[in-house]
Amino acid sequence: MSGPAPTFDRYKDRYENIALTRDEDGVLLMTLGTNGGPFVWSSLAHDELGYCFTDIGADRENKVVVMTGTGANWCETIDAASFKLSTAGDWDYVFYDGRRLLKNLLDIEVPVISAINGPARIHPEIPVMSDIVIASDTTLFQDAPHFMSGIVPGDGAHVVWTNLLGPNRGRYFLLMGQELDAVESQRLGVVGEVVALDRVLPRALEIAREFAAKPSLARRYARVVLTQRYKRLMAEGLDLGLALEALAVIDGMPADGRMKDLR
Repeated sequence: MSGPAPTFDRYKDRYENIALTRDEDGVLLMTLGTNGGPFVWSSLAHDELGYCFTDIGADRENKVVVMTGTGANWCETIDAASFKLSTAGDWDYVFYDGRRLLKNLLDIEVPVISAINGPARIHPEIPVMSDIVIASDTTLFQDAPHFMSGIVPGDGAHVVWTNLLGPNRGRYFLLMGQELDAVESQRLGVVGEVVALDRVLPRALEIAREFAAKPSLARRYARVVLTQRYKRLMAEGLDLGLALEALAVIDGMPADGRMKDLR
């Protein structure tokens, strides 16, 4: 017997790095930010995203989800010292949350729209997995925390970017630390629209309200069929990628077990 589905009031103020609001149309706005400023990737943020996606996906009053960031960037900074990754036990924790984060995002059964408000250098695979990706003209994508910092890009980046860009372009992006600006990203099929920064969130919300007016099952089942390939690819590659990332990190970890500055 399953427990009761979460109501919005029960989880809307639960997260330190995620502000949640929902309008009368059922559009849930998910704004990532840290201490009033742009989103900083940390151990806490890593944990919170997976739990938040679970809450959002279980609440059937959410008709469409819009993700955006705070300030001038989506995520450019990582709190490396917040991660302890020196032992198998440390990685078991990351392994659990890392799988949940992306799988729970894909398990949200309503359309997900990203309003990317600037550079996304840390885990840019998350916003570009959305059904609709709207980017500001200030947007830039780069996989900064992985191979260019000596870390295997195995926690989903290897699945997403080789799928979006194609095998060779995806591998080049991940291994070379390539930067893709908004215009090039649209040309390559990573984003759907590029607009001025002050238009990125209004445009995403405009689309969200159009989607919210669609029949319920059309919205929900469109999301299910359009994420099926990603779910299969994640099932094939995510666990192995995380395991190999863990082995390589442990092999090169300093004696104190704390990650250093990645840039």
